[in-house]
Amino acid sequence: MSEELPPSDAAREEAVDEARATDPDAWATACAEDLEAEKARRRAEYGPHPGSAAEELKKLVDAVADKLSGIQSPLFGAVAGPAADQVVRQFVQQAKAAVEPVIERNPDVFDHLAAAGNELLAAYRSAVEAQERRWTGRDDRIDPRDLDERHDRGDDGGPGERIDLD
Repeated sequence: MSEELPPSDAAREEAVDEARATDPDAWATACAEDLEAEKARRRAEYGPHPGSAAEELKKLVDAVADKLSGIQSPLFGAVAGPAADQVVRQFVQQAKAAVEPVIERNPDVFDHLAAAGNELLAAYRSAVEAQERRWTGRDDRIDPRDLDERHDRGDDGGPGERIDLD
C-alpha cells in the first residue's frame, strides 16, 4: 500500500505561489466587485442615480412638452380646440428642435452650470446662516465669558452694552 505523505513546506509555498500567479490582480478584482455590489445596493435603496445635467434637462424638456401637448384648451371653445391644439404641438416641437441640439453639442456646459448653481446656493446658505446668527445673537465663535465682561452689570441687567463717553 502506498500512503501519501503530507506536502513539505517547499511544496506548500510552491502551491501558494502558484495560486498567487493565477490572479496577479486579485486585490483590484475584489475591490471592483465590492464597488459594484455597493453601487447595486445603493441603487436598490435610493433608486437610480440621476444622469448628467444635460440628460436631466432633456428629460425636463420632454416632460414639459408632453404636458403641454396633452392640455386641452378650454379658452378657445369646441370650434377652435383642434386648431389650438395643433398650434401648441407645433410650438412644442419647435422649442424641442431648438433646445435639443444645444444640449447635445454642449453637455459639459450644463454640468458646469449645475455645479456653479450648487456653489452659489452654498454661498447664499452660508451668508444667510451667518446673518441669522448675528440677528439671534448666537454666534458659536463668541466665548460666553467675553459677553459677560462686556455687559453692563449695573441697573437694568439687559443685554445692552455700556459705552464710556469719557
